[in-house]
Amino acid sequence: MVVYLKRENGKLKKLTAPEPGCWIHVYGPFGNEATQKLSEQLSIDIDFITDSLDIDERSRYETEEGKDLIVLRTPVENEGISDLEALYLTIPIGIIRTPDYVVTISAYNNPVVEYFMQTPPKTFDPANQEKFILSLFEKNVLKYSEFLRQINNKRYAFEKALYHSSRNEDLFKLLNIQKSLVYFVTSLRSNDLLLLKIQRSNFLRLQEDDLDMLRDLVVDNQQALEMSEMYSNILNGTMDAFASIISNNLNEVMKRLTSVTIILTVPMLIASLYGMNVQLPVQDNPYAFIIVFSICILCSVLISIYFIRRRWF
Repeated sequence: MVVYLKRENGKLKKLTAPEPGCWIHVYGPFGNEATQKLSEQLSIDIDFITDSLDIDERSRYETEEGKDLIVLRTPVENEGISDLEALYLTIPIGIIRTPDYVVTISAYNNPVVEYFMQTPPKTFDPANQEKFILSLFEKNVLKYSEFLRQINNKRYAFEKALYHSSRNEDLFKLLNIQKSLVYFVTSLRSNDLLLLKIQRSNFLRLQEDDLDMLRDLVVDNQQALEMSEMYSNILNGTMDAFASIISNNLNEVMKRLTSVTIILTVPMLIASLYGMNVQLPVQDNPYAFIIVFSICILCSVLISIYFIRRRWF
């Protein structure tokens, strides 16, 4: 689908056709014919569109025929995007700057773009292309930080459950968190290189105030990268420990079950012997049942005391 937006009378208004100073947002899914038609309609190189729709496209920028393309990796929740078990993924968002308007392209619904479409800030104006692109960068970094906090909270909850659990399912939940952090670390590192290159080359042709904002964004992105690396390192360091905890919990259960089995085996053996059709001690005694039963109980108690003192039970 294609949406045309423009700031008028302090509000973001939808248009029926592109106008100078407007913002054009394109999101999938759509096929080759739709891609070709969009390229001809907006006079944009088709490679700019297809690259932005490639879910594995790396962060980068390039210029061709007076039009600029910036590909930025942005975080999204994995809601049917991929069959991978990761809770969060990263997908590219293409930002195309032309002399007349700015085009954003995403293969899926993107929380960064949705924020500006649904609740745009008062100062948000697509006609100011440089500010608009910097605002996208800023919201993208904030969204990474927001998802990282959610990931850390989920990690803490899963770890608490693992302290008293022996199920592999709880370990798989941590593994899914680990996959998400791998995506975040890789994409944030790619975004960091992109922002640094834009800052050094002044690719966006920014004024001094906007350059200061870009420098702050570089710092914020690096902070998010450090957070994701720290969470990833913590998780990598604890996964083996929790695997050992689960194994130890299973060993404790098996040890207790084995002890109970041994305790019950001795009375069962004595009862089995007295069930044989042969001459046995005290079988003619009128209190034979009580005597045999007492011996069984005594053996069980003695074995239990022995196991408890040896801390086997």
